[in-house]
Amino acid sequence: MGYLEGFGVTFRKLFKGSNTGRTVTVPYVKDSGPKRVKPERIHGRHVLNRYEDGMEKCIGCELCAGVCPARCIYVRGADNPPDDPVSPGERYGFVYEINYLRCIHCDLCVEACPTEAITESKLFEFSFTNRQDAIYTKAELVVDDEGLPQQLPWEDWSDLATIAAQSSAWVRATAPSGDADYVGKVAWSGELGFGVKPPEQGQSAPEPEALDEPSDADPEHDHGGHH
Repeated sequence: MGYLEGFGVTFRKLFKGSNTGRTVTVPYVKDSGPKRVKPERIHGRHVLNRYEDGMEKCIGCELCAGVCPARCIYVRGADNPPDDPVSPGERYGFVYEINYLRCIHCDLCVEACPTEAITESKLFEFSFTNRQDAIYTKAELVVDDEGLPQQLPWEDWSDLATIAAQSSAWVRATAPSGDADYVGKVAWSGELGFGVKPPEQGQSAPEPEALDEPSDADPEHDHGGHH
């Protein structure tokens, strides 16, 4: 395709949008009105979650760092102190850093995490005046005593109710909780401030009878406990 043909496609689409009345670009709303509702699966700034009893979910396994294509996550685990454990396991995340100058918000770290420790919040409006602020430390990533993300000076929390009400965009796209067979089933553990999150909805659900658990007496499903 030549240059003129390429520009022709651009201008045809431009005028087509104007003639139909469709808005191609939505103006950014700062102070003039409410912001657009954020999708449930939006990928924003990460948070490190805690269990309902306050224990940290991160076990310092470094799987998130290993799977990250941008190499923006650095984790160093350490053994839990016997007298004052940080997490329920043998180890915890002693150092946890995310460099947002590199992060592409692909959510692979969320899918790789075996304990649901790291999720992405709905906060995407944040900027930095120096490079050091862009490297979030564990103290900035771990949720507070109410299970909500830390609010840092360079983050825009003007729509706090929208962001905080569902601080974790916890839905996984390819893991079991994003599979149609798991619609209506609770797949995640309790989370500080939120308890047990509602089951997955909105996928292409299978037939109603497929959601029923097979009976223990059903010979067709008796495979040594593996259904």
